Amino acid sequence: MEFLANLLPHLVNGLSLGLLFALIALGFMLIVGVMEVINLAHGSLFALGAYVALQMMGTAPTPAKYAVVLLAAPVVVGLFGTLLELCMRRTYGKDPLYGLLLTFGAALVIEELIRALWGSRERMLPLPEAISGAILVGDLIYSKYRFFACGVAAALIVALWLFIEKTRVGAVIKAGAHDSEMVRALGYNLARLRLGVFALGTALAAVAGVVMAPIWGMRPHVGVDAVVPAFLIIVLGGVGSFWGAVIAGVLVGLVVGLTGAYASEWSLMSMYVLFILVVTFRARGLFGRKSALDA
Repeated sequence: MEFLANLLPHLVNGLSLGLLFALIALGFMLIVGVMEVINLAHGSLFALGAYVALQMMGTAPTPAKYAVVLLAAPVVVGLFGTLLELCMRRTYGKDPLYGLLLTFGAALVIEELIRALWGSRERMLPLPEAISGAILVGDLIYSKYRFFACGVAAALIVALWLFIEKTRVGAVIKAGAHDSEMVRALGYNLARLRLGVFALGTALAAVAGVVMAPIWGMRPHVGVDAVVPAFLIIVLGGVGSFWGAVIAGVLVGLVVGLTGAYASEWSLMSMYVLFILVVTFRARGLFGRKSALDA
């Protein structure tokens, strides 16, 4: 019993990390599914969201200001994402390498822009007192912020699923993931669809960046730490599965969190070991589908 009690805080930490990983991966998957391009700038946009939030927050955080920042920072990054998508339009219909090179270049530009504006030293996003500190449950101490991060990530994942599954726009996005030319033939503006999906995907990355900043800290190259797990989670869960990405994200978060607690030197390696074990026995991932947005 004592072992289980001591394990609970690490499970909470792993769950919060996993849900945030899933949120990053879902934004990545939206772009891959509809636009058929791997956005290598996704991690840099994740980092940009955290730094934009830092700029907006200032030195006197309050719950109201934090709520505004949590909404406004993804909007700013989403607008930045639309500019990137407009630049990418010249690569559509050409060798996929052009899109990869463009987004890789954009990632480098964003990272250097962060260094120029905010410097290279590590920073922390200040939090309002209401969600900082710890709470005592029995004899165990839990971080308030980890519970908050879990709640935000879970709420956004459910909201995204409802948007995709229960709205007309979501149905068009799913159709675009199956056959973008069919969407165009039905009279929908494919360029506008791609622009909206890219903005939504980058906004989701930015939300994750804001929420994860107090957990990971902020560094100009922190986006690399985000985009690699996102790509791994999509493949691990199955490229055709929304909930597969969520479950894979939670699994990766739990594995990384628990390994970090008991064998920190194996923390990052553990998710690659998990990935190898799964794809060795199921090459399509846990819930592989044909389309990037099938449930």
